Amino acid sequence: MNEIPAKLRENLTRVIVGKDDTVEMLIAAVLAGGHILLEDAPGTGKTTLALALSRSLGLRFRRLQLTPDTVASDITGYSAYDQAKESFVYHPGAAMTDLLLADELNRTSGKTQSALLEAMEEGRLTVDGITYDLPRCFTVIATQNPVGAAGTSAIPLSQLDRFMVQLHLGAPDKESLKRILADRAEADPLDGAEQVCTGEELEEIRAEIRKVSMSDEMTDYVCDIWQAIADSPHTETGISPRGALALCRIARAGAYLDGRDYVVPSDIRACFLPVCAHRLVLTREAKAAGKTAEQVLSALLKAIPCPDNKGL
Repeated sequence: MNEIPAKLRENLTRVIVGKDDTVEMLIAAVLAGGHILLEDAPGTGKTTLALALSRSLGLRFRRLQLTPDTVASDITGYSAYDQAKESFVYHPGAAMTDLLLADELNRTSGKTQSALLEAMEEGRLTVDGITYDLPRCFTVIATQNPVGAAGTSAIPLSQLDRFMVQLHLGAPDKESLKRILADRAEADPLDGAEQVCTGEELEEIRAEIRKVSMSDEMTDYVCDIWQAIADSPHTETGISPRGALALCRIARAGAYLDGRDYVVPSDIRACFLPVCAHRLVLTREAKAAGKTAEQVLSALLKAIPCPDNKGL
């Protein structure tokens, strides 16, 4: 078993206290090559978590604070005429990096959101008709404040679908808060975040994860879940095929983190809500009844027969 994931986990749990499950899911998503959306109120550690991850992975890192006046070229870059060279020269935008932290995604314009999400999907940028490839490790961690907070607007489902998972940190419990206050009295734990991986090693791990086997039985299980969501009377739309693929990819990463080269049902069930909840659109009746996406999905998962008890 590669030691890098364990060292990465140790680094992140030292900085983000009391949120081990969220940290584990973040690591699985990054190792699976997915993009992450962190939603929570300000001050819960979203940005700190992204910074700790960038330092741990040793990747080129850029942070973009998204505001209503942020424009698409801030992300994609732009071409400007250089008199000395007598030609147009491309000036890279924030996306030309390995790990991009896009802070407060739901405070910026739809056009700017689209520029970022196109880069996430395509892995390249087009400026003035010229295409530029993004780095192979390109990963986006976007944060958003809860919809309804001042100055926010909901991100369209077609754009949310680009994120492999949506995670929530939430407020710490009393014991975790006590530890946070003690740890930060004299020093910032971020200063102790050591690099445990290089971009090349990250690519090697991702290649190993792609080799993790997923039996026909496990594939059928994912398809049964996907069909149950589509058939549910509480859902307006089901989960996209992209969502089903994301579920398989991160399940492989979960198996890898557990030291296995094959997927078991618990790998799929563990990542089910983070992968699917933000992709779900409930009917008006379900919303009126006070149901949430997490409640609907949890009920559906319990109703679907599990292939076997292995790994549960």
